[in-house]
Amino acid sequence: MKPRTGDGPMEAVKEGRLIIVRVPLEGGGRLVVSVNDDEAKELHDALAAAIS
Repeated sequence: MKPRTGDGPMEAVKEGRLIIVRVPLEGGGRLVVSVNDDEAKELHDALAAAIS
């Protein structure tokens, strides 16, 4: 298990077969989500639709 970290930048890193996404939250802390390649593509499409 990795140590918890406080606030930080938004980031997405590949770790093995998963992509780890870290999103800073208002009020402190970060939301950490791990997704596979198919889920990442689905998330990309959903976010692209939301901002267009």
